[in-house]
Amino acid sequence: MNKSPLLGLTVLLFSAVAHATTAPVPSINRTVLPIAPEPNQSVVGLRSKDSKGVFPRPVTAPAGAPNVFLIMLDDVGFGASSSFGGAISTPNIQKLADNGLRYNRFHTTAVCSPTRAALITGRNHHTAHTGVVMEMATGYDGYNSLVGKDMATIGEMLKLNGYNTAWFGKNHNVADWESTQAGPFDRWPTGMGFEKFYGFLGGVANNWRPALYDGTTPIEPHVGKPNYNLDYDLADQAISWIQMQKTVAPEKPFLCYIAPGAIHAPQHATPEWIAKYKGKFDQGWDKLREETFARQKQMGIIPADAKLTPRPPEMPSWDSMSDRQKRVMARMMEVAAGQLSQVDYNIGRVLQAIDDLGQTENTLVIFIIGDNGGSGEGTLQGVFNDMNIVSQSTETLDYLEKNMDDMGGWKSSNLYGVPWAWATNTPFQWTKQVASHFGGTRNGLVISWPKGIKARGEIRSQFSHVIDIVPTILEAAGLPQPTSVNGTDQHPIEGTSMVYTFDNAKAEDRRKTQYFEIFGNSGIYHDGWFAGTHPFRLPWSGVGTDVDVLTTKWELYHIDQDFSQAENLAEQMPEKLREMQVRFYAEAAKYNVLPIQTSAAERFGEGIRPSMTGDRKTFSYMAGLKRIPEGTAPPIKNRSWSITTDVTLKGNESGVIATQGGILAGYAFYFEQGKPVFSYSFTNGERWRFISPDPLPAGKHKLVMSFTYDGGGMGKGGKVAITADGKVVAEGHIGRTVPFRFSTEETLDIGEDTGTPVDLSYDVPARFTGELGKVVFDLQ
Repeated sequence: MNKSPLLGLTVLLFSAVAHATTAPVPSINRTVLPIAPEPNQSVVGLRSKDSKGVFPRPVTAPAGAPNVFLIMLDDVGFGASSSFGGAISTPNIQKLADNGLRYNRFHTTAVCSPTRAALITGRNHHTAHTGVVMEMATGYDGYNSLVGKDMATIGEMLKLNGYNTAWFGKNHNVADWESTQAGPFDRWPTGMGFEKFYGFLGGVANNWRPALYDGTTPIEPHVGKPNYNLDYDLADQAISWIQMQKTVAPEKPFLCYIAPGAIHAPQHATPEWIAKYKGKFDQGWDKLREETFARQKQMGIIPADAKLTPRPPEMPSWDSMSDRQKRVMARMMEVAAGQLSQVDYNIGRVLQAIDDLGQTENTLVIFIIGDNGGSGEGTLQGVFNDMNIVSQSTETLDYLEKNMDDMGGWKSSNLYGVPWAWATNTPFQWTKQVASHFGGTRNGLVISWPKGIKARGEIRSQFSHVIDIVPTILEAAGLPQPTSVNGTDQHPIEGTSMVYTFDNAKAEDRRKTQYFEIFGNSGIYHDGWFAGTHPFRLPWSGVGTDVDVLTTKWELYHIDQDFSQAENLAEQMPEKLREMQVRFYAEAAKYNVLPIQTSAAERFGEGIRPSMTGDRKTFSYMAGLKRIPEGTAPPIKNRSWSITTDVTLKGNESGVIATQGGILAGYAFYFEQGKPVFSYSFTNGERWRFISPDPLPAGKHKLVMSFTYDGGGMGKGGKVAITADGKVVAEGHIGRTVPFRFSTEETLDIGEDTGTPVDLSYDVPARFTGELGKVVFDLQ
């Protein structure tokens, strides 16, 4: 019987197709991300009964890969938490330590944005273009604040390897001029591999009234919630996300990164947590440091032969303080302690939720207790408003006493005095910003992973650095370091995995060398030795123009024998010091540290960075536009300027026309019961308010608020005039103005106010009740 030519062709085609679509699945190459799709496994014939459709398999993490719960606190010194010998109770950190490991030679960069860039990329902070905080970026490659696509974050790496990823809390890694709702968003968390982001972009957040983002959408979750608190909110959000993730995809591992603002200024805590520390610090910082040191030795946190470094002569003794000063300063420390315990409690809630889901055994918890040492930015007596340091202003003791009850509340941005920060950095010298000494760079680290770490309650003393966290996570998850991500060749990860320390307390250090540099304060670790500069400037000074870095004094320590950097060997061993200095400059050249810049507050100036404002002199806004960051708002400081708008009134109107900043520094142009008002708040509590004596009648009016700058330098005063339909209705003089920055969190808002009000005669949101036309800023 003859076969049909068509049938023969069909058999031939079917054979070819079937053979082509049943190729073996190749092994997964995870060094190039996204992972290449596997060959199609479908069997395709001319008829459906001869065919079999097979869906592509989704990318999955390696079998047994752990969940990762990464926590980084803010400005918490090595000796602050009870888990590292401190006086502040942190039972949940202690529980983790008892179930895992404590690291007593773990290091950060000495300031926030650089540490955070290093943490998420696994590269040194200058390599990641973040040699300074975002608001102070300069045009040099190591300092421009633009993390490149050749440095994929741990979020991107894990997401492309089958993890769900989320970030809650502080970011502080978006360039100042990229932080608006116009984007670009590729350097926001959701553009860097984190599928969920709920938090704040800048360096600080008011815990009671934070300016948050859900993804890239601005939100004000506190509105209508008088008891709102950010620490509790972040925990709630993380718990909800983890519960949903594990309910819907129980076999899929997660990366949950939580970065609370605690205990960076503003040091905010509920009254209940603050009350737990009433009177607990009346002994003062000198005694607190001695008590902490004794506990650290008793607990084995520090070696038995470690020495307690003395108080620097630039800091006062507790006994030299007056009784009034002691009351104020003890209160500040009580607030800070309350917040640290508050955030420990809330992280404990997340840990409990993970345990309730049966996930504790295979969850790698990495708890970094601070992104640098305790903050020495709060002046010697402490501040009610930390922006005074940037404004180079001071607060009187009378002012601090007057505001004691508001410390820790929404009207404050308080920060304890420098000596408390020094005490929480026991046993080390100096504080945050001082990258040349461990008081600025050494932080407690706790790692717990019951499935992957046999040891319980042990201490590890290998020298490690924040760039080591990414490779540690990758090795624990069974993942290679990627060579290409999203089509971009990757700069090699510069960290070293710490997994080798998990079950071997005596393992030889694998990190042989590590440089440090912030604001010119420089240091180098190599093979048991450390050399560093004496601080160029005091962290609480707020100033510090560029100086010749080649003229500064260096110090030398043999830290394998001198845990706390107590014995400076520079004079006894000049050749060794010279060797270490040469090594530092070699590392500096290698990792984009050059040129070394020692200036500080001057870098806050808005004109030294790219800006969406450019050279514009006129800015027009419509009602309802809000949350415009200060770096992209009209640059009105140190010059004359005006606001012009048309309003239509029905009578007795109230609400905001335009405002920037808040209760601690800023301006507001608004209506109060039909009367136009302009208020200005300086960082030290000085306030000026100009109000029309009479309300404006119903109808349409043209309003102008003009400010005529006195000139003669930065931060000077000026004349204010409010005109309605060409007639002056209020005028006066402002004695001084903010020279650099109102806030690192408050924004420009049109037609309403977010965050905190500039003037307590109203409260947010203070939406304008009349009809508001275009609001035009003119700069002179």
